[in-house]
Amino acid sequence: MARILVSGNLVRFPMGGASQYYTSFLVGLRQLGHDVYFVEKARWPAACYDVPKRENTDDCSYGLGVMQALLARYDFADRWCYVEFNGRYHGLDQGRVQELFSTADAFIELDGSGWENESGSTLRVLIEGEPGWQQMKMENSLRAGEPIPEFDRYYTTGHNVGTEWSASPTAAKTWGKIFCPIRVDAVPFEPPTGDGPFSSVMRWRTNKPVTFDGTTYGQKDLEFSKFMTLPSLVSVPLEVAVSGRVPRETLELMRSSGWGVRDAEQVSVSIDSYWDYIRRSRGDFAVCKNVFVANNTGVFIDRPGWYMASGRPAVVQDTGFSRHLPCGRGLFAVRTVEEAADAIETIASDYLTHARAAREIAAEYLDARKVLAKFLAEIGLS
Repeated sequence: MARILVSGNLVRFPMGGASQYYTSFLVGLRQLGHDVYFVEKARWPAACYDVPKRENTDDCSYGLGVMQALLARYDFADRWCYVEFNGRYHGLDQGRVQELFSTADAFIELDGSGWENESGSTLRVLIEGEPGWQQMKMENSLRAGEPIPEFDRYYTTGHNVGTEWSASPTAAKTWGKIFCPIRVDAVPFEPPTGDGPFSSVMRWRTNKPVTFDGTTYGQKDLEFSKFMTLPSLVSVPLEVAVSGRVPRETLELMRSSGWGVRDAEQVSVSIDSYWDYIRRSRGDFAVCKNVFVANNTGVFIDRPGWYMASGRPAVVQDTGFSRHLPCGRGLFAVRTVEEAADAIETIASDYLTHARAAREIAAEYLDARKVLAKFLAEIGLS
């Protein structure tokens, strides 16, 4: 049994989709028999997003309450620490956290918290979920003579990064590859009984644009327009739950083009509301971030994986992940609106076949225990 510390973003951004991602690592690692703890801290002022107020603040009380309840649900009630920007500790105290770092076998960084500087001789591993964007930021810093966080091992969800298939830089690092872990065992196979929509939960802009070698790369705001006319090409309803300062005229264009439009922050205010939304959906249609697509990074984002685990097929804008996951039954990789329409109609014509295939792909390739067991073996902790 290894002692593993995981750092993520449960307090600072306490939304259902993000919480699902971080808890998949925590629970998955514990299911493999390891001694797992969660650590988080604020690195700048107003680091906490207060969901009811929809504003960033130094007050961590909302996110702290959400995180405490969530971790208690997964039996991590006494296995966490959050440090405010002013240095105040919550949960485990400073002495206990220092003891954990001094005795841990590995520290896994999921969200740039800065804890790697305090991990001493503990094996430090970065797992980044923003392929292309992260490597460009790192490369730009190196070119400017600025330091970048140092880890012992580097992993990315972009399976093409560092290969001939992707234009993404590597920042002179060797990048291991990992799928976003999905807790398939926790999700019953239950295709919807009604005629729900193909849906999507998305932030219009998550990160700031990044410029690299004279080209500026953006987020989903630059990709969604390619699929704006999709509702007019299919016989099933389409819906997007979107947040992130979407221009009013864009929302109006979505609605006039036939999209149902929901508020993503209401949909994903918690893990429970997030799952309620998935359950009422017939499948997932996912537009990916421009930086992922333009650099063919090979990332397969985690949200379609959760849809697939519950028996909901997924139609996902291809980032190059089609080299690494089977596509054509249950999962479709698309580049154009016409390909997306064909995929959705194909699924609709034989829904249960594609629902079962979606679940099988999730169980074979994305299951947290399989993904994390492979990862731990690669870093010497099997």
